[in-house]
Amino acid sequence: MIQHARRLFLALGLAAFTALGSIATPASAQIPYFQNLLSASQTKYAAIVVDAKSGEVLYAKHEDSPRYPASITKVMTLYLTFEALASGKLHPDDRVTFSPHATAQAPSKLGVRAGDSISVIEAIQAMTTLSANDAAVAMAEKLGGTESRFAALMTLRAQELGMQNTHFANANGLPDTRNLSTARDIAIMSRAVMRDYPQYYHYFGLEGFDFRGRQIVNHNHLLGPGVDGLKTGFTNASGFNIAISGVRDNRRLIVVVMGGPTRVARDQNAEDLLLTGFNVMRRRAMGEKITVAQNLFEPELSGPVVRPPVEQGDGDQDGLKVELASAPPSRAGKVQIVQPRQAKADRDAKAAKARWAVQVGEFHSPTDARHQIAFVEKRFGDHFDGATGATDKQGRRYKAVFTGLSETDAKDACRALKAKRLACMVIDPA
Repeated sequence: MIQHARRLFLALGLAAFTALGSIATPASAQIPYFQNLLSASQTKYAAIVVDAKSGEVLYAKHEDSPRYPASITKVMTLYLTFEALASGKLHPDDRVTFSPHATAQAPSKLGVRAGDSISVIEAIQAMTTLSANDAAVAMAEKLGGTESRFAALMTLRAQELGMQNTHFANANGLPDTRNLSTARDIAIMSRAVMRDYPQYYHYFGLEGFDFRGRQIVNHNHLLGPGVDGLKTGFTNASGFNIAISGVRDNRRLIVVVMGGPTRVARDQNAEDLLLTGFNVMRRRAMGEKITVAQNLFEPELSGPVVRPPVEQGDGDQDGLKVELASAPPSRAGKVQIVQPRQAKADRDAKAAKARWAVQVGEFHSPTDARHQIAFVEKRFGDHFDGATGATDKQGRRYKAVFTGLSETDAKDACRALKAKRLACMVIDPA
C-alpha cells in the first residue's frame, strides 16, 4: 500500500542529477551465454543500491547476473519516448494508434480497440502507472514502425548508455527468453532517464490518472514522500522486480530488486535497502568509514515463504547490517577460570565493553516497536541477557533497539535473528 512508503522521511527533488556519472560495468557477454547461465541459476534474486550522483555502488548482490526485467523494460520504451518529445519528433498531443498487434497484448493493458487512438501523454501515463502492455507496443510502432524494429533501437540505446549486458526483444517486457538485463544495467537505465530527461521524470511518480472515466492506480505501492518514482515488473519467470529512487539530505539513491518471491517481500526489501543506504550516506557524512554488509537473505525460488508474526515488522531487512569498514572480526573468547579477586575487575571491564546495540526493526508506532521488543525477548532471550530493550523515535519512525551489549554479543544476537529471517542491524558505539 502507498502508506507503507510513508514510513520514510525523505525530501523530494531532482537537483542532484546535473552531474550524474556512469556505473562501471563488466565486459559485454553474448546473449546465448546469458540464457544458459540464467537457466542454470538457482535463484532469481538480484539487487543493487547506487548513489545516483557519484555512481558508487553501496550494495550489490548478483548485480551482473542475467535476469528477466519484465515490465521494467518499459523504462527504456519511455526513455525513447522522452527522447522523441525532447527532439520535437513527437508532441504531447500527437495520437498513438492501436494496431491489432498492440490490442492483442496480454494484460495489464488499457483495452483500447484496434484503430482507436490515445494521446502521447495518455500513453506515457498508462505505461508508468498501469504498466499497460498495449500502450507500450502502440508507442513502439509509432516510433519504430514495428515493435521488433523498436526493440532493436532499445537495445542499441541500452548499449550506448553502458548497459552492456542487456538485450530487449519487445517494448513491454512480456515473457520472451531473449529479453534480458541485470540489476546493474537497470540502475544505469534508471539514472539515465533521470539525468537526460528530468522534465519527464515526474511521470514515474504518478499515483494514478483518469482515463476515459476510469481511475487507474499505479502498481508501485512504495510511491509517496520517501519514493518519488520508477517502475515495477512481474512475470512468473522473473519474479517480482522493482526499481525505485528517493532523496534524503540532498542525496539521491537508486535501488533495484529483482526476483522477489512476493510483491510485499520485494517492496519491503527495496525499502529496507533504501533506508540502509541513506543511513550509510548520513554516517559517512559524519566521518565514519562504513559499508553495507553484503549478506542479504536471498529468497527461495519455490516453496512457501516463512515469515515471523505480524508484529515483527520489517522482516525482509534481515541480513542488512551497517558496519564500520575498519571493525575487526569478532573472535571467540578462550575459556578462563575466574578467581574471586578478578571478579570485580572483570565485571567492570565487561560493562565498559557493553556499549553496542542492536536494532530489530522500524515501525509506524511505538506500540509496534514495543511488540517487536517483547517478541524478540521471548524468542531470543538468551542472546539479549542483560540488554535493555527500548523504543527510539526518529522523525516519524520508531526503532526497536536493544542496548548494553558487547560487540561479540551484538553480532551473535543479530546472527541468530537473521538465521530466522528476522530484521537485525548491529549499531556500534561510535
